[in-house]
Amino acid sequence: MFLGIDLGTSGVKAVIVDESGSVVAQATAPLTVSRPQPLWSEQDPADWWSATEAAVLGLPADSRAKVLGVGLAGQMHGATLLGADDKELRPAILWNDGRSFAECAEIEAAEPRTRAITGNIAMPGFTAPKLAWVRKHEPDTFVQVRTVLLPKDYLRLCMTGEKAGDMSDSAGTLWLDGAARDWSDAMLAATGLTRDQMPRLLEGTEVSGTLRAEVAARWGMAPVPVAAGAGDNAGGAAGVGVVRDGDALLSLGTSGVIFVATKEFRPNPARAVHAFCHCLPGLWHQMSVHLSAASCIDWAARLTGMDVPAFFAAAEAAGPCSGPELFLPYLSGERTPHNDPHVRGAFLGLDNESDPGRIAAAVLEGVAFAHADGLSVLREAGTQVDNLSVIGGGARSRYWGTILSAALGARLTYLDGGEVGPALGAAKLAQIAVTKASAEDVCTRPPVAHIIEPDRELAERLAPKLAKFRAAYPAIASI
Repeated sequence: MFLGIDLGTSGVKAVIVDESGSVVAQATAPLTVSRPQPLWSEQDPADWWSATEAAVLGLPADSRAKVLGVGLAGQMHGATLLGADDKELRPAILWNDGRSFAECAEIEAAEPRTRAITGNIAMPGFTAPKLAWVRKHEPDTFVQVRTVLLPKDYLRLCMTGEKAGDMSDSAGTLWLDGAARDWSDAMLAATGLTRDQMPRLLEGTEVSGTLRAEVAARWGMAPVPVAAGAGDNAGGAAGVGVVRDGDALLSLGTSGVIFVATKEFRPNPARAVHAFCHCLPGLWHQMSVHLSAASCIDWAARLTGMDVPAFFAAAEAAGPCSGPELFLPYLSGERTPHNDPHVRGAFLGLDNESDPGRIAAAVLEGVAFAHADGLSVLREAGTQVDNLSVIGGGARSRYWGTILSAALGARLTYLDGGEVGPALGAAKLAQIAVTKASAEDVCTRPPVAHIIEPDRELAERLAPKLAKFRAAYPAIASI
């Protein structure tokens, strides 16, 4: 059996899978986000480790004892700053932190080849601008930095004592030469750093170290190998078999992602498309990224005094386009296609008849419209997407799937276990690392639970609201 650990924003998920890829057991432990100032988003790395241990120990002891290898996946872009003693110097700055917008322009001015080297436009979510912000605003901390680790790689350090990272996660730092799959000395220099402060780079299927004896003893496991792993989106893709050129998925987690595997590095930075390495050798991927997806559901459910199942039921009872209400889901700013950390969400078109059901319906539609924006720029870049495998917590709602499929004009394929997400891919990467089996044999698509075909009539009904949605962004962005 193999253990996959996914360090998410709202919690840590641990799963154990057998050799066939079936999930044997899973457990989660919650995390919270600190927002001490506007645009800021932080977590304490010590909380990651505590939640990881809680999640792993929440798995059955007899299954843990049979684990042959561990894989890691996690939230991307976070800046974990360690000093000479490998202790964290400050809270980690997360992927959805927007404070470093000015530093993005400064990095691109310092290194005009930024987009050519990395394949990406500099965005506040990436790791490099965060370090540029610390260098400017917290210089006493910056001079103490000896190592910068991504969130899941901090867990690796706790688990193995090794400082290592994989290609897919590291591609989201803005320090990686995406085509060469190596650190870029020029990009590191643009933020005052060197290779000595970076972890060693591995492919996701390589062994990065061995579980420390004391950790293994606490977990009731042998000191097994730990695979390099993946960023959360690449890990989710590996878990559901999105590992061939043109394969695509829709991830509905805290954030929302449309992910397309590519056999070559195919950037489109002008439209805020992400072009990163995949977690498997010789593969890359494109992404459109939306900072708020299922998190909008959680937020709006609290706002209307409902739990999430009741919220979805209210939306379905109201029906699509049930009123003029329009929701812009920019609760944490937006990446694709706007690259705007300052824009915020909005409700428009409210009237005296607006009720919780119509509000709920508008929220589901608004998140779908944001993904339609993202898919449109992927298609502009020449990427053909007709079918999307669906993963993440939002995959549980079939009704939402009908809205998404119509808005995107794409078939949605729901897979058994798809809601497990990146932890499943992490476990499969561990299996490859330990057994040396091929990715084609291990990273297979789970059985199909159901398929939603795009409803043309529904798409026509949604089209006027989608047009208003696109007209609303520049209006609210201007204020």
